[in-house]
Amino acid sequence: MKDFGQMMQQAQGLQQKLQDAQARLAETTVQGQAGGGLVKVTLKGSGDLAAVALDESLLSPGEAEMVCDLLVAAHADAKRKLDAEQARLMQEAMGPLAGLAGGMGGFPGLKP
Repeated sequence: MKDFGQMMQQAQGLQQKLQDAQARLAETTVQGQAGGGLVKVTLKGSGDLAAVALDESLLSPGEAEMVCDLLVAAHADAKRKLDAEQARLMQEAMGPLAGLAGGMGGFPGLKP
């Protein structure tokens, strides 16, 4: 059986890995798109919208509703990618303990 000091050292190592993963996620950006690339959005690791790119063909009169729908779809695409990257980084940081985090409601300070 491991002594308490060794367990604390391992816990501190895990905490550092999680902090490193969160820092890498904060630096991450992902791009989502819709309409075959007519609409593109870029999300920061925090989930904040960083950029929107619209193909000029969408700027015609009467296209507003379609543009709105494509913006929502592109954002959803980017959000899925961001969630996948977050899950990958947490899996990488936690290794075999990653499955336990989800089953226990995650860890404080980490977004699900």
